Parts: sequence; structure tokens; C-alpha cells
Amino acid sequence: MPLIEMMGVLLQALQIAILIRVLYSWVDPNPYPTNTFKRLLWAVTDPLLNPLRRFIPPMGMIDFTPLVAIVLLSVVQRVLFQTATGPF
Repeated sequence: MPLIEMMGVLLQALQIAILIRVLYSWVDPNPYPTNTFKRLLWAVTDPLLNPLRRFIPPMGMIDFTPLVAIVLLSVVQRVLFQTATGPF
């Protein structure tokens, strides 16, 4: 059970990192990481967002990839917990 809980925390941390990245992009729209925090944030979130971007093109100037990634992480987290704890 502790392994499942650690994985849940990791998935939740990824969701928060994606949300921070979205908010950061509103403050600093430069797409290239220019400081240490931004480089770290991009390094953590890019492996998840970049593969999704191949399938989800931006609509105008809006990138829906972070939203899709957060939903997918939530689904994985829910399936993981339901598998570990059994059905309701």
C-alpha cells in the first residue's frame, strides 16, 4: 500500500507541476526556459506533454495539452487506487 500512496503523490505532484507551468506561461510567455526554476519545471513536464502534442494540435493560440494531461493523470490515479483498494 505505501507504494500505491507514493505513486498517487507522484501523480498529484505532476498535476500540480503542469498547473504551475500553465500559470507560469501566462506570466512569462517565452517558450524557452530562461532560469533554473523554469528549466526544472519544463524538464519535469515535457516528457508528459510533448508526446501528447503530437496528437493534440493547438487551437489558435490555446494549447489544450496540459488540460488533457491533467485529466489523464487523474484517470490513472483513480484506476491505480481502485485497483489497489478493490471496487467500491
